[in-house]
Amino acid sequence: MNVRINAIDYSVENASTVFEAASAAGVVAREHIAAKVNGVVSAMSAPVKEGDEIVLLTFADEEGKKVYRHTASHILAQAVKRLYPEAKLTIGPATDKGFYYDVDLGDTKLTDEDLAAIEKEMKKITKENLPIKAFTLPRDEAIALMESRGEKYKVEHIGDLAEDAIISFYQQGDYLDMCVGPHIRYTKAEALEVYAGYDVAVHTVNHLSLKNETDRKVAYEINQDAKVLMSMYGYIPVGMAWPGGDTEWNEQNIVTILET
Repeated sequence: MNVRINAIDYSVENASTVFEAASAAGVVAREHIAAKVNGVVSAMSAPVKEGDEIVLLTFADEEGKKVYRHTASHILAQAVKRLYPEAKLTIGPATDKGFYYDVDLGDTKLTDEDLAAIEKEMKKITKENLPIKAFTLPRDEAIALMESRGEKYKVEHIGDLAEDAIISFYQQGDYLDMCVGPHIRYTKAEALEVYAGYDVAVHTVNHLSLKNETDRKVAYEINQDAKVLMSMYGYIPVGMAWPGGDTEWNEQNIVTILET
């Protein structure tokens, strides 16, 4: 099979994924965390075919940063689910400066000690080096799966998708999430030594509605009747500044971040 990797043509054998093609070509490195296949940002596990043009991505690339941070949001959610099994997940994308996950913890209020425990669990998950696997399901099976796991917000989100939408999931160990991806191959992102660690900040906001995730506009409003969620942000602890350089937070700051 002939493919083009980083603007160089290669003939590779027994390769069905980006990682396998790059490995066969002898150009893959531990820093490669994602790729663009024919211009589309994809996982290293994405399928490849004859004539595909592949650009390998690292954390130095903006697209690579977003894939890395997106996976970090899943590690955050997995840690929360391990410590708070009854937590309900909504969405958890990458941001321009880090990542976040909005979580329904019911009446639970997190303390600084709780946040430290979540960070500790996140680091444990990275050391477990869990493989991250993607799969898709038909709509009825996707709904049944999310209902069986008590993820009511995910079921709500499926209802917002187009009838012909491909409903994809990513699984890492005991954690499974409905997500369009892409993600890195393993949870051991810390091996890249990009982050010194995770800092997690939690802000309480009122949930009004969830839009299509590809749109990524999340509507929040201070509304007495709205459901209160925990908006959990992860970020680089050294030299990190939120837009505007604010160190103090309020609801307006949160809305600004979500609309970035």
